Amino acid sequence: MSIRQEILFGKKYVFKNDMKQIVFFTLLLSSFWTFGQKKTLQAQPISQSISIDGKLNEPEWDAAAIASDFVMFEPDNGKSIPESRKTEIKVLYNNDAIYIGATMYDEEPNKILKEISQRDNFGTADIFGVFINGFNDGQQNFEFFVSAADVQGDCIMTDAIGEDYSWDAIWISKAMLTDKGWVVEMKIPYAALRFSAENKQTWGINFFREIKRERKKYTWSLIDTKIGTFTQQNGDLAGIENIKPPTRLFFMPYASYYLNASEGQKTYGTMKGGMDIKYGINDAFTLDAILIPDFGQAKYDDQILNLGPFEQQFNENRAFFTEGTDLFNKGNMFYSRRIGGKPSVEPDLNDNEEMIEDPQSVNLINALKVSGRTKKGLGVGILNAVTEKTFGTIKDTITNETRRAIVEPLTNYNVLVLDQRFRKNSSVSFINTNVTRNGHYRDSNITGLAWDLNTKANTYSLYGNVKYSTINDTEDTKGFYSTVSFAETSGNYRYSIGGDYVTKDFDPNDLGINFYKNYYNFYGNVNYRILNPTKLFNTFRINYNMYSEYNKDSGKVQEANINANLNLTTVKNNYYGMGITVFPVEMYDYYEPRTDNRYVTIPRKFDFWGSISTNYNYKFALDLYPTLSVADEPGRAAFGIDIGPRYRFNDKLLLTYTFSVLKKNNNKGYIDSYDDDDNESTPETIVFANRDVTTYTNTLSGKYAINSAMTLNLAVRQYWSSSENKNILELDSDGTLDPYPQYTENKNSSFYSWNADLSYSWWFAPGSQLSALYRNNASNFERIIDKDFKHNVTNLLTNDALKHIFSISVKYFIDYNAVKNKVRKRA
Repeated sequence: MSIRQEILFGKKYVFKNDMKQIVFFTLLLSSFWTFGQKKTLQAQPISQSISIDGKLNEPEWDAAAIASDFVMFEPDNGKSIPESRKTEIKVLYNNDAIYIGATMYDEEPNKILKEISQRDNFGTADIFGVFINGFNDGQQNFEFFVSAADVQGDCIMTDAIGEDYSWDAIWISKAMLTDKGWVVEMKIPYAALRFSAENKQTWGINFFREIKRERKKYTWSLIDTKIGTFTQQNGDLAGIENIKPPTRLFFMPYASYYLNASEGQKTYGTMKGGMDIKYGINDAFTLDAILIPDFGQAKYDDQILNLGPFEQQFNENRAFFTEGTDLFNKGNMFYSRRIGGKPSVEPDLNDNEEMIEDPQSVNLINALKVSGRTKKGLGVGILNAVTEKTFGTIKDTITNETRRAIVEPLTNYNVLVLDQRFRKNSSVSFINTNVTRNGHYRDSNITGLAWDLNTKANTYSLYGNVKYSTINDTEDTKGFYSTVSFAETSGNYRYSIGGDYVTKDFDPNDLGINFYKNYYNFYGNVNYRILNPTKLFNTFRINYNMYSEYNKDSGKVQEANINANLNLTTVKNNYYGMGITVFPVEMYDYYEPRTDNRYVTIPRKFDFWGSISTNYNYKFALDLYPTLSVADEPGRAAFGIDIGPRYRFNDKLLLTYTFSVLKKNNNKGYIDSYDDDDNESTPETIVFANRDVTTYTNTLSGKYAINSAMTLNLAVRQYWSSSENKNILELDSDGTLDPYPQYTENKNSSFYSWNADLSYSWWFAPGSQLSALYRNNASNFERIIDKDFKHNVTNLLTNDALKHIFSISVKYFIDYNAVKNKVRKRA
């Protein structure tokens, strides 16, 4: 409890005379003054070099000013840090870098949590961080973290996007445990920051500390959770004078070797090499380029048996397309997996031809991006990528002759974003995406305008965007999308309302992803949350949501639901959640039939979910997620459960296992369609099935940290999903389903897959990494369902089925300034 809280609420403070009242009001005003004033820390200039060893024993540290008096960010916002946990920060700077020295006191140093993990993944460990805004404009923080296990993490933070940990900077740090707590020493080169070229500067800065065993987070400058913004509540770092932003030019050459082996194919090796380049055009803008890219060690995709009308959406695992891409996500118009993804052209086949080589991806020739933000808040992002002309092979089944056909022409992808921020908390963005294919192939151009407007006090927001798509193909189309919402964003009680409007021909899918169109909807939310802990809860939030969606042409209800959910964290930091969604009326699904203007009727139903996640601070923790769905139709229901135990053997070894099962009984879904060739006036016959769908997933992940720079990682996933059709149905024009026994084709589905990655990573120098990966994988799709679970797994774990890849890659970070300085010294 803070001094102010103790005075207001503590039973022992009973004022019986004027002197005590004077003390009360003096302390009260002091408390308001402490929390209402912006803190300032003076940086100390130095001329000598500092050894980054976590000891803070150079005399320069003794002369530096101290930042202290931390206050809690979460869970009890505004409460002062105990004296036994006091935190003292000092800042030095010279012509090369800014230096941070942090001393975190702890009366029980043997209880400091210090799990060793990978970079940007702190695990169960205490954390210290510094947030720096070189322009002090409240728009964007560069955040640098070090754990008590000496693990680094860094990210870019904006209020609109949150923390983007895909951004990686090159800096040096060292953490040391002591008998009084722990110490962090950091050197952050100016090349990792953005700031102006003015001779005298004041930066925005904040410091962060998390005491993991208590799940308590503290900051130097109070971040008031009632305000609803993070980056605007920094303190000031004064005293930085006469430094010049260095030339930001970095080269990251790499070399990789891949050894491939599989049944029926001779083992072969492949050598690759290339380079990434990062260049600071000026103090605000950076150019990133990849020459001869190599994504062979990117994480595998979690493929599924996809029975729905839409493609499976995959996460982006390629570093170039995840690092510093917050600008390109404006308006939700950019889906980077389109670049180098599945080819867009389906070659015409004659009756006696078949596709014998059908590429599932396209090679990327090169890519670059330019991004940054001016001092006046104008953000500019340009991304360009080129993919190569790609061919498939077609075979004549009679003559055995083969021919090549284009499946993807030479293609250029481009994204342009202009994002103007103002008042430190609002923005208006212009976005354009363009895909141009060489020759007479499909081209697309999507233009959007997005806005995120907030009141000065961050109490209300108006959010929305409009988009316009133009497709040039055999038939040109134009489409429109719009969304707008209004919300109260502060206080215990909050609400939001909004709506969307989408035309039938809106199509951003050449460089974006959008599934639903030709509808309009309305939605609203009311919620209550606690802003400070109670005797029972650290966090508590209850939500009530309403949603209704209508087909734009017919006005029929495509979806209507009412949802209530509860999420809370106990004082022991165990999480519990539950929710129920009621669909009170029949709905009309215009997507599952996969034919324009046809729909299938969906019965009323309700969904229920629950969630438990125990405190990860304990060696053993458990995640549990049950679900249930019951429809107003005999026997139509679904139920599932995810069970995820995890065990931390020590600070180096962690294993996590997850078992998931989902069963859908009497599920109704599309399996086929065909036209009556003899009668063109007859509507297309759309065939559905009444089916049972069962899915099992087992995943195992493990981490063994040799030290803070060297880790071994294991990732295994086994997946099996089957869809067994019990009886065949025909979709009528009124959306109902009737028996259709004359359809006899087997459309059962069984897909099972196996993926296993064992990797080694060693950051042997700042920004430089050696990585080795052994990967094996296999998958199979069948129409005959084998219900022997063991057999489905072991079928893939044979030399006949498995594909093996061993790869080793080395990338080395070269700083132009470091090379230049070494050359000068030798001269």
